[in-house]
Amino acid sequence: MALHGFSGSYPVEWINFLLNTVVTELTPVEEKERLIQSGEKHYSDMLSEEPEPSAFHLELYQGALEAGSYRLATEVMALAKALANNLPNQEIVLISLVRAGVPLGVLLHLALKKLGIRSFHYGISIIRDRGIDNAAMTQIEQQHGTEGIVFVDGWTGKGAITQELRHSLSTRPGYPDRDRLVVLADVCGSAWLSASTDDWLIPFGILGAPVSGLISRSIWSGNDYHGSVQCNHLAKFDRSVSFINTVTKEWDDIDIAAIKPAVCDDPTVYPLLKMSQDTVTSLANQYGIKNLNRIKPGIAEATRAVLRRLPDHVLVRSKTDSDVSLLMYLTEKLAIPVQEVGDDIAPYRAITIIKKVGKE
Repeated sequence: MALHGFSGSYPVEWINFLLNTVVTELTPVEEKERLIQSGEKHYSDMLSEEPEPSAFHLELYQGALEAGSYRLATEVMALAKALANNLPNQEIVLISLVRAGVPLGVLLHLALKKLGIRSFHYGISIIRDRGIDNAAMTQIEQQHGTEGIVFVDGWTGKGAITQELRHSLSTRPGYPDRDRLVVLADVCGSAWLSASTDDWLIPFGILGAPVSGLISRSIWSGNDYHGSVQCNHLAKFDRSVSFINTVTKEWDDIDIAAIKPAVCDDPTVYPLLKMSQDTVTSLANQYGIKNLNRIKPGIAEATRAVLRRLPDHVLVRSKTDSDVSLLMYLTEKLAIPVQEVGDDIAPYRAITIIKKVGKE
């Protein structure tokens, strides 16, 4: 029996979102920031309206997709092969973490199908400090068990979601010593499986709802599925299906047999975790930041923070780096100071510092 869900603007065979569609009062960004930092409300209790992407934003997204579609197609297939090797002779259950994991999860689902491997794909919520959606997880476990479950996110930043996932699974039976987090780019070295550790301009990292099935980020619910809002006001900008089709079309011209599987539990990435922690700690000391959630590292996180939070300033390795051109455009448009700091922010190429509002 199929689990009850919906697919957003994707075809139903691509994903099953286990979320409640809700209507909620939208909170202005400035007020949301004040409520978050004062502790009056958790970030997952509020949503601000996701702004329409500008023509330049869409142009940069399209440029990133054209430049990165071959890399995406190759790296997704390397991840799919690694999953096939590490979970042989069984159905694979992909659980994409809403929202950043969703486009990658769809691609992995289709890559596994191309390799002749049956998989199921769900989109569920995980919320920092509050954990994974227990209702959704229980439904999936009852339907599929736990052996074939893999969690999918887009990338790692500071490793906060990795820790949240591990904490959530530690209280659930069937997950001994494993979290099986798969990401495209493991910038801080905290995932189980990744295609690279590069902080690169991932196309689906710079566009929100219009490349994620037109759903919002998730909203907390303690009793049922977590919620999300359908972003119908962005329907005319929807690239969810065209993004997937652009990447999967690359497989027609790629020698799939020649693609080597990615490496699970690759020990060479572990030094990145210390480098990441050292950079974040150094910035916290330098700017007097007590709440590390105000530091948003990595091109994707830095860009998203500028679009939906209240940024104080942005740090980049190089202002002329083409991969931060959208970030540079947004900061100029919003009059946000930008500092060029070279390798001081390694392993990242960009970091956004959220403005302190009231007491921290």
